[in-house]
Amino acid sequence: MSGQHSKPCLSEPQASELVQRLFSLTPSVVRPLPSYDDQNFYMATAEGGEYVLKVMNSEDSKNPNMIEVQTYAMSFLQQNGIPAQTALPTAPGKLMSLEEIDFGNGCQRFMVRLLTYLPGTTVSKLHLTPQLLYEIGSTAARMDKILKEMTHPHLNVLQREGFKWSLSNVPLLEGYLYVLDGDPLQEVVKSVIQQYQTSVVGKYPDFRKCINHGDFNDLNVLMQPDETDGYRISGILDFGDLHSGYYIHELAIAIMYMMIEHPNPIEVGGPVLAGWESVLPLNEAEKECLYVLVLCRFCQSLLFARYSVTLQPENEEYLMITSRKGVRILCELLELGKKQAEKAWFQSAAQFAHKK
Repeated sequence: MSGQHSKPCLSEPQASELVQRLFSLTPSVVRPLPSYDDQNFYMATAEGGEYVLKVMNSEDSKNPNMIEVQTYAMSFLQQNGIPAQTALPTAPGKLMSLEEIDFGNGCQRFMVRLLTYLPGTTVSKLHLTPQLLYEIGSTAARMDKILKEMTHPHLNVLQREGFKWSLSNVPLLEGYLYVLDGDPLQEVVKSVIQQYQTSVVGKYPDFRKCINHGDFNDLNVLMQPDETDGYRISGILDFGDLHSGYYIHELAIAIMYMMIEHPNPIEVGGPVLAGWESVLPLNEAEKECLYVLVLCRFCQSLLFARYSVTLQPENEEYLMITSRKGVRILCELLELGKKQAEKAWFQSAAQFAHKK
């Protein structure tokens, strides 16, 4: 996201007015929800529904085809048994509306959608049991498997050349290293980029392609209690990072973010991997690169959080949620080393699968 004023900053009355005007609904409860680049509001309406008003940042709003494909992907998953939000049509029957809004620095255009509200608790607030981690791994794999079957006239927009959050574009991190000047973390990130160049890049011909959600993290996965005293996934949020990628990327992303939420981070990999392989067993090249790709996602998350704080210092607390824990876990994972980490993950996954 470029530009200091790209993130929208509607007041609650402005958000309420948008919903009344565009969707002919009467909000009775309006409250802001956290967001990285966009602006989200929870809405309960007098008519009885619960929704999330999503106002895209002005940069992403310039690409309606991308937002259309993201919205379609959510609906496609919902139709195929994966709980995702769906968009409510506007009064004229459109799934989104480009609105011109002035926040005091000139008019800018923001794409607006009203999405169904999914109940549940974010993974970040739960105790991560092995069974819950297994569920996260298997759901991530099912999701990507379903998305691979999706067709749409604008599907090519998901190629997203130069997309900084794609694990295909790890070398782009070099352009952001300056935000770590004077921080020992800078050398750590440089060494991970080097590992990616030497041990992952050559394996890409053997990776299996798919469409990645790209942000399967602890704040984007909702859980609800099930009838067995465990939890089931009740919602997957935020398809803003949807892009053409590889199955192994989604797995690395899921493992990395679940490590952030676990008291013993190294124990996360086994059950997530077992869940994933119950749907999509890895090939040898994918197994060989998993550890380095998890390191790469840590580096992306840490570096881009620091960069975003330079653009939005007022949003520092939210932007640095992952970063504070992530630096420590990244260093622990590096110290453990590839051989020991893989041994822990793959042995644990085999034991977990055997119990199933």
